[in-house]
Amino acid sequence: MLKLLKSLIRPTASESDDSREPLPSPPTHVSAPDVSPFDVGASLVDASGFPLVDWEAAQRWVESIPNDQSRGEAWSLCERAWLEHLRVALGHGYLVRSEGSTLLLSALPANVAAATLAFVNKTVQRILQVLDGVAASPEWGNDILIVFDEAESYYRYVSHYYPEDGEFATSSGMYLNHGCGHFVTVRADLRSVEPVIAHELTHACLSHLTIPAWLNEGLAVNTEFRLCPPPQPTASPRQLHARHRKFWQPKLIQEFWSGKSFLRSDEGNELSYDLARVLVSQFAADWDQFRQFALAADVADSAAASANEHLGIDLGAAVCAVLEREPEPSWTPQPELWHGNPERGAF
Repeated sequence: MLKLLKSLIRPTASESDDSREPLPSPPTHVSAPDVSPFDVGASLVDASGFPLVDWEAAQRWVESIPNDQSRGEAWSLCERAWLEHLRVALGHGYLVRSEGSTLLLSALPANVAAATLAFVNKTVQRILQVLDGVAASPEWGNDILIVFDEAESYYRYVSHYYPEDGEFATSSGMYLNHGCGHFVTVRADLRSVEPVIAHELTHACLSHLTIPAWLNEGLAVNTEFRLCPPPQPTASPRQLHARHRKFWQPKLIQEFWSGKSFLRSDEGNELSYDLARVLVSQFAADWDQFRQFALAADVADSAAASANEHLGIDLGAAVCAVLEREPEPSWTPQPELWHGNPERGAF
């Protein structure tokens, strides 16, 4: 079976790009009307051994362009230029391909890359329909997917976006919204990557909102499950419920509200995603009401005020109901007890 899977994702001799003409060097400058060119080469910084554009400098340059349409086009050119530099750093076999609003950097065979691009474009439209009035396409730029061939390269790249100290949960993909929003994953059979793409694209379509991690991740998990139904779970709902009841306590629930529990390296990571899924699923039963709640949700109080105003519920009482506990004030979001800034999700 493993041999079969490898054959599905590895290029055959006929699919190899060995015979293609040498690729041009990455652009050193990006031009736009009425302004001096942006020096891409001079803006590159080191990200754990990979080139990364100084996106603040790129944004300042783009914002200096007088014409709105030209700004969007210039930002897209900056994204493409960066990916071409990253392509060179990743080495032989990697190519930048595009379709519609999607850019793909990978070493995937041509047919698999084409299917991946088509899936991304289709999935964006489906997300906008499912999360009507909440999700939105970014104003500028492309939907960017980087597929690393090896887990080592993937984790080395994403480590640039994490603090140096601490333990962090493993992942198969994530959305990174630091200057230039893009999502990354590790090469695998396309079918197994599809849920990752759906999940991370949902984050991309929610990046305009200042929502807390639990709401961000709850929306992403539910949308992922709707667009890419998961296989039968190994644990029954009853077993999972028992684990929730045993794990969550008032102190730990504050980690959930602040988003820190999603970064745990123990079972708290899995249970955080599942609790977020359950809460969002219940709250979204009345979509019109939920839309108003989501649009007004604020990461600073973990959406507590918006829940009171638009859903007529106390978030602490809602969690207690899920866990079949008597409601207590200690379960309600208490920002004064949180350590560090709250998380926005899209881990």
